[in-house]
Amino acid sequence: MLRQNLQQKLLQKLSPQQIQFIKLLQVPTVSLDTRIKEELEENPALEDLSLTNMSEPEEQYPDRDPDEDYSGNEESNEYDEFNIDDYLQEENVNDYGSRYDQNGDDEEERKEMPIAIQSSFFENLQAQLDLLPMNDKDFRIGQQIIGSLDDDGYLRRPIMSLTDDLAFSQNVMAEDEEVEEMLKVIQGFDPPGVGARTLQECLLIQLRRKDVNDPIIKKAILVVEHYLEEFTRKHYDKLEKSLNMNSVELRGVINEILKLNPKPGDSNEVNTKQQQVIPDFHITNNDGTLILTLNAKNAPELRVSRSYQEMFEHYDKASQRDKKMKEAVQFVKQKLDSAKWFIDAIKQRQQTLLKTMNAIMQYQYEFFLTGDERNLRPMILKDIADRILMDISTVSRVANSKYVQTEFGTFLLKSFFSEAIQTESGEEVSNKEVKKILEDCIGGEDKRHPLADEKLTEILKERGYNIARRTVAKYREQMNIPVARLRKEL
Repeated sequence: MLRQNLQQKLLQKLSPQQIQFIKLLQVPTVSLDTRIKEELEENPALEDLSLTNMSEPEEQYPDRDPDEDYSGNEESNEYDEFNIDDYLQEENVNDYGSRYDQNGDDEEERKEMPIAIQSSFFENLQAQLDLLPMNDKDFRIGQQIIGSLDDDGYLRRPIMSLTDDLAFSQNVMAEDEEVEEMLKVIQGFDPPGVGARTLQECLLIQLRRKDVNDPIIKKAILVVEHYLEEFTRKHYDKLEKSLNMNSVELRGVINEILKLNPKPGDSNEVNTKQQQVIPDFHITNNDGTLILTLNAKNAPELRVSRSYQEMFEHYDKASQRDKKMKEAVQFVKQKLDSAKWFIDAIKQRQQTLLKTMNAIMQYQYEFFLTGDERNLRPMILKDIADRILMDISTVSRVANSKYVQTEFGTFLLKSFFSEAIQTESGEEVSNKEVKKILEDCIGGEDKRHPLADEKLTEILKERGYNIARRTVAKYREQMNIPVARLRKEL
């Protein structure tokens, strides 16, 4: 049975302006310029003063008085030449609102940034293969092997699978022995170690390309070939007994092995995805007084287009309005409102960034004066949110993607937040202070007898930090420090 009910609900929804502000707030400075350019491309009613100031000023045209009130026939003639349909067709609008001729683009405006060309790891191997004299069958086998390598330079596919691929995809009937022989040719390419199937084979390839008559190289080959597990586990006492070497000889062998590259494919590869870090804030020390400034890129000079404002006023006051006229007014109004919202969101972003960073700076004032991590106070998101009277999520968006440049380096804001640990005296300190002590203890330890987690726990307790051993192990792992056995050196 169908029924109609009248219900009244209280819902909380974000407005489009709030959503736009939230998205802009979490954008770092390095990406803000791209975001602004996207908005300029989509909205011709938005202008960048840094771009418009590059054009010729109006004062260079003496025939035109900027203070003159245009009216009468001049005004009507100016707008009679304007075609509404052109502005309704957004596909004719270029990056900054100008229109190009349909037959071609302006060469000066369409310049592209040059891109540096660098041969990749696989192109380098293919170039070396092209230089070798060989028949067509061996060449295609070599190509198949190169194409089957991983990004780190290893061949992790069985020879039998390569033989099947050659038969089914390239109609090349090859024996496993032929593929094996061609693999040995590839393993002679640069960088050394490429084409290896295991870490052991990779290290052996590199060692055998050195002076094999050198006693240290001979012993290094012996270690990698027969005692690799003991080497990786740093059981140096077993190696000394098995190879009948003293600690000095073993140290020379270990240093030779450590010079080798376990991932030869990464040696020539350029990480193009690495993002450049541009600080959002700058903190300077002026005779004991900290001064906070915002990166200038966070404050672009944007304004609403005057021509669009005049256009809207003219058509809004028009006495006759047909369907096209209403569409034009609606289109221009939408673009003007969007431009105003975007400018307001950018300004609100600047204010929120400064307000949040200033609260963090005041909270961690001693650290920014000295740069000593032991002066970092325990601080959570709620501490800053309560100070600036904003939501915790707003502080989180600022802290997760923004950087501050100081006299002691550039830091992610998130790194200043830490949990509190209570000492025996009842004082609350940051866990970063404990991590710094652990780092100093491990850095100054005797590498022949590194400190175990139990010993580190005892040292911290002697200094007044009552922390469990599992907590010490957790902090050590967070700092990417291996266990004591793997830190052992000769």
